Formats: sequence, C-alpha cells, structure tokens
Amino acid sequence: MASPSTDDLWFRRFRPSAEAAERLVCFPHAGGSASFYVPVASALSPGVDVVAVQYPGRQDRRHEPGPSSVAALAEQVAQAMRTWDDRPVTFFGHSMGAVVAFEVARRAGRTPVRIFASGRRAPSRTRAESVHTRDDDGVIAELRALSGTDAQVFQDEDLLRMVLPAIRSDYRAVETYRAEPGAAVDCPITVLTGDADPRTSLEEARAWSEHTTADSEVRVFPGGHFFLSERPADVLAVLNEHFTAAPARHA
Repeated sequence: MASPSTDDLWFRRFRPSAEAAERLVCFPHAGGSASFYVPVASALSPGVDVVAVQYPGRQDRRHEPGPSSVAALAEQVAQAMRTWDDRPVTFFGHSMGAVVAFEVARRAGRTPVRIFASGRRAPSRTRAESVHTRDDDGVIAELRALSGTDAQVFQDEDLLRMVLPAIRSDYRAVETYRAEPGAAVDCPITVLTGDADPRTSLEEARAWSEHTTADSEVRVFPGGHFFLSERPADVLAVLNEHFTAAPARHA
C-alpha cells in the first residue's frame, strides 16, 4: 500500500503519523504554500495524518512555473495521489484550494470521505475578477487587503518580488476557472465561510450544495476572507468533530 512521503514533489508532512487511522489533505489558497497548514498538522497529529499540497512556483519549488489552470493543477495532484489506498482521505481547501480540492476529488481514483470547502464560493458561482492582470503593486495591494500573507513577506522586497510570479499564476488559474456544467462529487461537502468575507456571500457558499450528490452544510464564522487565521480554534473544532466520528465510519 502506497503512502505519501516527506520528500515527495507534491506533498509535505510536517508531523508524520504512521499510526493515524485517517488522512487529511490540505490545499493552500492563491499565493499560499504547504507550510500554511503547519498549525493544522500540529493540532491534529498523531491522530490524523495531515498532508499539505505544495503547488509549483513557491518555496522549495520556486524554480518551477506556477500552475497554468485549476484543471491542470488538479489533474497533476490527482495523479500524484492515485495510488493512495492505505486509509480514508478527507480534503480541506481554502479559497483557491477549495476548488482545487473539488477538482482533485472529481479526478481521484477514490472518493474522499468529505470535502471542507473554506472561504470560496461554489464552483458554479463566478465573478469578474482580474487581479492577475494588475501590475505588481496592484497584486500586492490585493494581498494586503485579504490579510492572508505573512507580514514578514511585505518587509522583504526581494522575497516579495521573487514570489510574485507564482502568486500571479495562482490568481490567473483561479480567476479563469470555470467548472464544467453539472460538475459534482459523491461525497459530503462542509462549507466554511466568514460572515464578512468580501469574496464569498452566504448565497454563494450555500450553492456548494449543487455540486454534491451527498449532503452539504454551511458553517459561518465571524471574520473576513481569512477567518480561519482569525478563529483557528473554531475551525479546528469542526475538523476534530469530523475525525472524532472516524471510529463509527470504520465500524
């Protein structure tokens, strides 16, 4: 039975847990990296094997071009995890990561137990967005407005300019993303959203129900687009609730 490793091209395991009964795969937001989920790995280990996806174009993959599209990225990730068969898998994706997780689930060899779609409107709900066409200062202004980027990045001009190409690629991929008509998965979807998120309305969050043949629910938290950074304990409580039910699933 195959299992992801720490030196794999696509996946990072910050708290490896060979004895964990279930696995959580985490998908970063636009401009984000696998390390964004270190706190999740620390909180859920050793009971859950937390694996974070590392998109190309950042950190140790910074010399690679960023993703060309959500579909292409999802296909690559799905292929990389196609041999995973050793334990049940749950997906968690924030913002861009939510639709990447959704598209990976549609392509993966086995259906995840559940998808947690955080901070992102339903795949069928589109908006006219063009951050990827702005100049560097315009992209930086967007990052500052959403408050999801480590403040230290803004203090290091060289670092900021180095990561901007990957960030722009991410924005291009997610802003040009259009789900196929009728696209759906066969697993439940839990939608997490901030009550003051300028990028996702409550109606757009509820519309995720159109993209699953199973159940769906919406959990609303105080906060903006990065409510999960503002309310980490509350978000972790939702994940713990899910994994606490794992023994019943195994039975």
